[in-house]
Amino acid sequence: MSSTLNTIIILIQVLSAIAIVGLVLLQHGKGADMGAAFGSGASGSLFGASGSSNFLSKSTGIAAAIFFTATLALAYLSGGRHASVSGGVLDSLPTAPAASAPAAPAAPVAAPAAATAPAVSTPAAADQAAKTAPATPAQSSQIPK
Repeated sequence: MSSTLNTIIILIQVLSAIAIVGLVLLQHGKGADMGAAFGSGASGSLFGASGSSNFLSKSTGIAAAIFFTATLALAYLSGGRHASVSGGVLDSLPTAPAASAPAAPAAPVAAPAAATAPAVSTPAAADQAAKTAPATPAQSSQIPK
């Protein structure tokens, strides 16, 4: 039933929209428009000298009222179909995990044994560690050719 009623109301709405377009084009404008081509400005017309503009404007108003009524009827009939109101389009998107940083290498690169000096508690061991450890970090990264 509702589908048939929607079809009838849409048909009424389309016909009234076509009638509005036709009636507006037939009305007499400031210049020589389509209304003047059909004789709407002529004094010997079917509706008299001023009757055609009154008839066309009243007919346009009636067609517009029918169009708005059909629009309101369609809005009323389709209003009950959307029971839940969402916050927006973004609320319906699935949540994706946050982008992570590039993966670290599988095994960390081992530093050369001589590059790191062990913790020394005696002065004699500190002298021995200073002799085996390189003087600057730049020397440890140099590779002999």
